[in-house]
Amino acid sequence: SQRTYPVVYLLHGYTDDNTGWLQFGEINRLADKAIAEGTIPPMIIVMPNAYSSFYINSYDGKEKYEDFFIKEFMPAVEKSYRIKAEKQFRGVAGLSMGGYGTLIYALKYPDLFAAAAPFSAAVVDDAFIETMGEDGWKNTFGQLYGRNLKGKDRLTKDWYNNSILKIVETTPAEQLKKVRYWIDCGDDDFLTKGNCLLHIALTEKRIPHEYRVRDGGHTWNYWRTGIIDALQFIGTSFHQ
Repeated sequence: SQRTYPVVYLLHGYTDDNTGWLQFGEINRLADKAIAEGTIPPMIIVMPNAYSSFYINSYDGKEKYEDFFIKEFMPAVEKSYRIKAEKQFRGVAGLSMGGYGTLIYALKYPDLFAAAAPFSAAVVDDAFIETMGEDGWKNTFGQLYGRNLKGKDRLTKDWYNNSILKIVETTPAEQLKKVRYWIDCGDDDFLTKGNCLLHIALTEKRIPHEYRVRDGGHTWNYWRTGIIDALQFIGTSFHQ
């Protein structure tokens, strides 16, 4: 056909790449079936490779993935394919690191996205950052916020500029309400605390959102069995 379509940017997790949602998530099979059955509207699903960037700009300026995604990648994709390049027809979703990226983009750029669906999002509080083991810090967050930091020294301006909980705390409610949120994290997931805190923070600011806790952990089976519900939620934003 020659019609244009809404778009969902579907983000992968840490140590994975753009093939993850295809190989392990089976998103092509699941989405095709849901579209054919009318469960979700026809849509273009775009899966970029973000390596281990957490979808943000690093503190030292060496990796500017956030700038690349918003200023270069999205415009290029939406120019190349038959995509409705408007907020109402644009959604973002992802798992773990990609769930974090989903929240970062929706919270920082609420005028670009109609809906966001983070799965098992890598949302952590200050205490988690302070007490994280040195090896874990160096391998994950050190590249983002400063490599040789310990304890409270890790709570830098760069951290707070990209802390989901801090962004929610400091962003006016009117801005937060511009995006529809679907938050889903398993009861056995090691990230369940951060997602609970996000749910509480949004509730206290009276931000409408869907919050799901299902039986399961940080696994592909959990994400596979939840993604169509999330795309259905996002898809309702695409309807006139």
